[in-house]
Amino acid sequence: MLANSIVVLDFETTGLSPDQGDRAIEIGAVKLENGIIIDRFQALMNPGRRINSFIENYTGISNRMLAVAPTCANVMTDFADFIGDSNLLAHNASFDSRFLGAELARLGRSVLGEFTCSLLISRRIYQDAPNHKLGTLINYKNIVATGSFHRALFDAEMTAELWIIMLDDIKTRYELEHIPFSLIKRLSKTPKAQIDKLLTNYINKIT
Repeated sequence: MLANSIVVLDFETTGLSPDQGDRAIEIGAVKLENGIIIDRFQALMNPGRRINSFIENYTGISNRMLAVAPTCANVMTDFADFIGDSNLLAHNASFDSRFLGAELARLGRSVLGEFTCSLLISRRIYQDAPNHKLGTLINYKNIVATGSFHRALFDAEMTAELWIIMLDDIKTRYELEHIPFSLIKRLSKTPKAQIDKLLTNYINKIT
């Protein structure tokens, strides 16, 4: 499985932790196949309670919008079908993976693919970036952004664009033709100072 065939997703939520009872209020995702977006998914979902003013201001999602949205169960059932057994990517995946797992667990379902994190990879590949927030990296790589951050589909689309550029940069820097998902998983767990050694050893094994 290649790293450029993946589902890139982003959640907007009522708060920071599903373990504290927080719920998803929006999911956005794009499906990449060989580095090309072939499908999109976006939906608001009603968490069953009002959201606070901070979340309204942060996301631009209002209680009025959520009042007429479908339930989390309905949306997440459709989303589980959308992702299937694809591998998954998010910027700060520890956050999104927790919410995906929690929402699917309520339906008696589970995540079938593996997660990786563009934030962790960016810290290793773009060590000179001012920081590794999504918006900062979009500017750092001169990616045109014509939308609003903190809305799920836009964030997923921007993460996908960043991801493809990131993979291309790795390919160019290390003269790789393809990047398997398994290599990305190893990169995400490798200390920054050991990245060159890891990739050089990988190249030597395949050539």
